[in-house]
Amino acid sequence: MSPMSACTPPSDRRRFFRQGARWAAAAGSLPALATAPARAAPAERMLALSHTHTGERLQLVYAQADRYLPEALGSLNHFLRDHYSGEVGLIDPRLFDLLHRLRSVLGSSDSFEVISGYRCPTTNQRLRQTRGGGVASHSLHMDGRAIDLRLRGVPLAELRDAALSLRAGGVGFYPREQFVHIDTGRVRSW
Repeated sequence: MSPMSACTPPSDRRRFFRQGARWAAAAGSLPALATAPARAAPAERMLALSHTHTGERLQLVYAQADRYLPEALGSLNHFLRDHYSGEVGLIDPRLFDLLHRLRSVLGSSDSFEVISGYRCPTTNQRLRQTRGGGVASHSLHMDGRAIDLRLRGVPLAELRDAALSLRAGGVGFYPREQFVHIDTGRVRSW
């Protein structure tokens, strides 16, 4: 499905394309670990993901040295699509670096179990109306900057604590729902 679907209102299309230009610039010209402390970028960065709603699995190298791999980013964008509408959004590559760092800090090679990645505005609004206020009106999921997940073999509180230790964005803890929210927004927690 094309990134622009019936789910994307015309007013959001300009924002979508501006965001896409920023992510493309980041993928092509900026060091992949710009948010990390100054150090040499790992030679190869890999992620393993399984999606709880679609049943899909993905394992790939998404960056080598200081360059993101465009084809891998496209695969990750598709994998993290809005599982309600099928709309594919552009995911912030820094989110992948954050996940890679998390696995490293935790010493895990297991797959992340993804509950939610990209969310189109229509889906976000519907979830706001049906989830009792637990969904932000302008969720970073709509900007491709947030993911809800857990990591196989790692207690949820330990995943939360590791994410908090990185001080690289927002971290939400949802023990009843069994996931941690991680985003590339400002450093905060709930």
